[in-house]
Amino acid sequence: MTSSTTSRALNDIDGHIVLAGAGKMGGAMLTGWIAGGLNPNRAVVIDPYVSNEIKALAAKGVRLNPDVKDIGAVAALVLAVKPQMFAEVGPTLREIAGSSLVVSIMAGTTIAGIAKACGGKVVRAMPNTPAAIGRGITVAVAASDVSQEQRGLTDALLRATGSVEWVEDESLIDAVTAVSGSGPAYVFLLAEEMARAGVAAGLPPELAMKLARETVSGSGELLRQSDLDAATLRKNVTSPGGTTAAALGVLMADDGFEPLLTRAIAAATARSKELAK
Repeated sequence: MTSSTTSRALNDIDGHIVLAGAGKMGGAMLTGWIAGGLNPNRAVVIDPYVSNEIKALAAKGVRLNPDVKDIGAVAALVLAVKPQMFAEVGPTLREIAGSSLVVSIMAGTTIAGIAKACGGKVVRAMPNTPAAIGRGITVAVAASDVSQEQRGLTDALLRATGSVEWVEDESLIDAVTAVSGSGPAYVFLLAEEMARAGVAAGLPPELAMKLARETVSGSGELLRQSDLDAATLRKNVTSPGGTTAAALGVLMADDGFEPLLTRAIAAATARSKELAK
């Protein structure tokens, strides 16, 4: 499913990286680029409502909302605007995009739709919010006219905030959105509900939330570092006839966690497809 690409060094990029939309995800990417070696003078932000954090980067050399003719050579335009705004914003970026690389992280917006609106050689990518701490995962798919060099540049830009996987079939991005794009919300809900259930079982609220947060984050880190798969790690916690087995008997029932999560992922996938229409 994946394909390899050679990532370029951020400090070896020719031209400017133009970020359209510097909200939470766009801002996290920009911070990651600079931390990863991108010369701040090579970064340009297009956003009428930049945060104080983004404004502070201007002191390091990042340019905010310059006139298009003053930007200079563009190596890549990164689209991090809200999808519902793109119909209006996209055509205004055509002069910036030209025939350059365009990397989109907008949910539900297709390669064909992006190319029609603003032009460029398009890569569509789906990151997730752990990118804010450099622990995100992004899946990317490139249009057929994107060169290997442009794929390498894209890989460098996306890898600044975590892992990157490439696919060749754009239709997979809807399921990617449902699993990893929306996935952090499912994990946060798990922690939220574990804490709530702990309170219902008699724990003080603060202790219940601390136990839930540390258990979810610690288990996630164990899963990341372990060579064992998730099913084996689960079984290692579960003693026959013990407390974990009692809980899993509920969660793994015919009407339990598996069918519920399957329906949730299917709903998110369907919504991603709807947004692309």
